[in-house]
This record gives sequence, structure tokens and C-alpha cells, in this order.
Amino acid sequence: MKKNFWRSFLLFLVIMGPGIITANVDNDAGGITTYSVCGAHFGYSMLWLFIPIIFALIIIQEMSSRMGVVTGKGLADLMREEFGLKITFYSMLILLVANLGNIIAEFAGIAAAGDLFGIPRIIIVPIGALFVWWLVVKGTYKSAEKIFLSACVFYIAYVISGIIAHPEIGPIKYHLVRPELKFNRSYLFMMIGVIGTTIAPWMQFYQQAAIAEKGIKLRYYKYSRWDTIIGGIVVNVVAIFIVITCAATLFKHGVRIDTAKDAALALKPLAGNYCYILFAFGLLNASLFAASILPLSTAYTICEAMGWENGVNKNFHEAPHFYALYTALIAVGGFIILIPNIPLIPVMLISQVANGILLPFVLILMLLLINNKRIMGKHTNGRIANAITITVIILMVALSLLYLITLFR
Repeated sequence: MKKNFWRSFLLFLVIMGPGIITANVDNDAGGITTYSVCGAHFGYSMLWLFIPIIFALIIIQEMSSRMGVVTGKGLADLMREEFGLKITFYSMLILLVANLGNIIAEFAGIAAAGDLFGIPRIIIVPIGALFVWWLVVKGTYKSAEKIFLSACVFYIAYVISGIIAHPEIGPIKYHLVRPELKFNRSYLFMMIGVIGTTIAPWMQFYQQAAIAEKGIKLRYYKYSRWDTIIGGIVVNVVAIFIVITCAATLFKHGVRIDTAKDAALALKPLAGNYCYILFAFGLLNASLFAASILPLSTAYTICEAMGWENGVNKNFHEAPHFYALYTALIAVGGFIILIPNIPLIPVMLISQVANGILLPFVLILMLLLINNKRIMGKHTNGRIANAITITVIILMVALSLLYLITLFR
């Protein structure tokens, strides 16, 4: 029995990667900003939202993982084959715009982290852009995955900062299990942002593409499922600690913020230098990590949809569209952040809300694909997975409509 355990554990270490990496990238610059503002402006009152988000995220990402293992194809590839080029093209156009906003947000996070450490953005942004470009263009999927997994470890900085902030345990327990819903504009905006940054449309495309490129076989799928489950739990635990850190300090003292940089600066006098450094370091790590993955996810998705060669294991001559698009996205994202007086706050927050509004369209197409027996055979969705996904779709549409209504009141 002990031998079987270690064999299973070693197999898991070989298979793991796509699920944990995809989930943790979600705690990017835009995500950290969203969670920081959430904690600073609403205290612990939205903590309950993360409990259903954990289950929804795992269910949705497991669907992507299963489709990748069963078909050996990415989500955009399947969409083109099943729904035709027209639907796929417009879906990719919307996703490209949303992802570009997210990529700009990552470079905004790199610039903000540089400011916190006293490094001018004119220096740190180009260095960061060159680093993430080199990481993918000059590496292989295996080497890139090892670096990405290493980056996941450093998210513990936010857990430690949450502990240093000395939060009150009673209110945390209370708000984790007691839902609180308000229908004013700011509360709805933040709810859409929190859900949109935690379950983002790019995630489904990237995880399935990564699994397809890694070539995970169906007989090893249970290990891939655990990879997804662990990723879904860890990313939300980190998000909860970011909210707790800002709620225990900034909300408690009535401090209003607009960015993760504001949060770090405000934490310094309230929670001490260590908390400030950990928060700032976490922002830099998360921004660099996501600035690698988001352009990569976009390049995978667009190239799959258009039927172009793609993949980190191919060189530039074998996949020119893939590497050209990856390079262009990094160059545009970095350049925009270097423009003087660029308004970073709207870019970072609105990109997360755009994710929440776009998510239902991606999920509807996923449901149609994963319940197609011709594609999935006996590995189609069960009733519970379908019910949860449909609930997320209805919820996001309802929240988006409610928010739009509040704009005209």
C-alpha cells in the first residue's frame, strides 16, 4: 500500500502543472488590486463569496482539463471545428480585447511594484518584458512549467502578510459562512469584479491548451483532476488572505485605496514594514508570472482558433504566428504602461469586470462541447457539473444586468 502511495504521488508530480499554474495566475495584478479594494472598501463582508467560487472554479476548470485529456485539443480548436469560423472569430476578437486589457494590467502591476521598491518604471517594465519574452521564446514547455510552478510558491507572501496584520478571527468566521448581498452600484461592481477575476475566460482556454501540449493520457486523468482541485483551493485561499489583510488594516482605519500599490503603501504605517515588503514582493511576483502566462494563453487560443501551428515546444520557424503574437502582446502591454499619465486604475479594475461579463458566453460554448457524446464519448458532464455551470452563467448575466440598471438609475 505504501508503495502504491508513493507511485501515485510521483505520478502526480509529473502530471501536475496546468491546473495549479492556471489557477494561481488568476491572482495577478488586476486580481490583487480587486481583492485589495474589496477588503479595504467592504471589509470582511464579501468573504462568503469565495466559498461558492471555489466549487464553481474547480468544476469549470475540470471541464477544460477533461476536454483536453479526452480530445487532445485546445478549447479554441474544438470551437472552430464544432461552431465554425465565424462564431470562433468573433469570440476570439472579444477575448483578444479583454486579454489585452489584462496584459496591460500586469505591466501596470510591474510598474507599481517597481515604484514600491524605488525602481523607475522606465527600467523595470522593459526588463520585465524582456524576461517574460525570453522565458517562453527561448525555453520549452517543460522548462517554462518548472519556472511557473516555482512562482506559485511565492504567493505564500500574502498568507504571511495576512497573519502579520493580526485580523479578528470572529468576524472572519462569521462572514465566511453568512452571505451578505447588497444591490447598490459599488457592491455589484465589486462582486462582478471578484467573480470575474477569479473565474476568468482566458483560464479555460489556457488550461486545456496546456494539457493538450503536455500530452496527458486519459489513464492518468485522476492526477490531472487533483491538479485542478488543488489549484482551485490554493488560489482562493490566497485571495481570501489578501482581502483579510486589507480588511483588518485599511477598512478598520477607514483608508480608501484604488490600487494594490495604494494598499501596500497604506499597510506600512498600519501593519509594519514586513507586511509592506511582503505585499509589494507578492505584487511583483504575481505581475511577472501573469505577464508570461496571459500573452501565452492568448497566443495559444488565437492560433488554435485560426488553425495555425502553436506551442512552446515548437521554434519560431515552426510556429511564426504563435511567437509573433506572443511578442506583440508583450510589446504593446509594456509600451502602453510607459506612456506618461496613463490612467492605470480604470484599466486594471475594468479589465476584471470585463472578464465577469464575458465569462457566460465562454461557458455556454463549453457546455455544448463537453455534453457532445460524439466528442467526449462516455466522459460528458454529469448533472451536478451542468447545474453548477448553468448557475454560474445565470448569476453572471443577472449581476451584469443589475449593474447596468444601476448605471441608469
